[in-house]
Amino acid sequence: MDRFKKEAAVFAGALLCCFLWGSAFPCIKIGYRLWKISDGDTWRIIRFAGVRFVLAGLLVVAFASIARRKVLLPRRAEMPKIMWLSAFQTIGQYVLFYLGLAHTGGVNSAVVDSLTTFFAIIIAALFMHMERLTARKILGCVLGFAGVVLINITPQGFTFSPLGDGLVALSALCYGVSSNLIKRYSQAHDTVVFSGYQFIFGGVVMTLLGQVGLMCSGQSCAVNAENLPKAVAMLVYLALVSSVAYTLWGLLLKGNDVSKISVFGFMTPVAGVLLSAVLLGESSLLGVKHFAALVLIAAGITVVNQNLRLKRQDY
Repeated sequence: MDRFKKEAAVFAGALLCCFLWGSAFPCIKIGYRLWKISDGDTWRIIRFAGVRFVLAGLLVVAFASIARRKVLLPRRAEMPKIMWLSAFQTIGQYVLFYLGLAHTGGVNSAVVDSLTTFFAIIIAALFMHMERLTARKILGCVLGFAGVVLINITPQGFTFSPLGDGLVALSALCYGVSSNLIKRYSQAHDTVVFSGYQFIFGGVVMTLLGQVGLMCSGQSCAVNAENLPKAVAMLVYLALVSSVAYTLWGLLLKGNDVSKISVFGFMTPVAGVLLSAVLLGESSLLGVKHFAALVLIAAGITVVNQNLRLKRQDY
């Protein structure tokens, strides 16, 4: 576990996680198209997310079981905590995220989702009481929120889409809670086991919810794909994004302060904006305000990170 405390390992691991998460913004939209899911197909969107996370959880458990040469199973006493973690990290976060992403652009969602960093820091300090909320952390949060507000300013004034940006912001709040739960649970439990089985539990709940929703609404439950090999490949990639990134992120959180790891989250919106511009053809949507918003977000996280460096020097 000491290797996850070294600066180089933390930076490399966080960079990989944020690149993977950033790629999810455009890849989810591409997945919708390949599986013929429209923006208004709420139940199909939830079912799509559910299947992704069941697969992600199975991959985590399978890879870890092979590496350790034994089948990893949670203890009975751990199941309530796994389900509680899943309620925020998978079910709450991704039901809101998938629905929000269907009603906003990849560029906007990438920037709004950067609120995860600040929610994680605030919850760690004010609600979990695991860290102290300093003036620098508050300033960093203010700068980050300013960046999110800026991204929604138009010539007509301030705009904010409740079904788009609003749901993505609530998704970020769920992530802030789950990050702190991971930090707390990882001190006494196996991070990999919790990561894998919370994905499986959350994925099953979302798949069933989507399927039942389709049946109750009288819609067809059939699964259609524009190009099946590409559609399956995209689904597998999205499952790998979750299984690799969240397991690694959990290990980083276990060995470090929530603030120290969360500040690297600024790389996720940066990667999301750039990859959305390239993969979704949204480069025409990029303007001065988008780059200014990213600068504000990066500045906020730099301020928080500087606080951590000063604290280390004090010791």
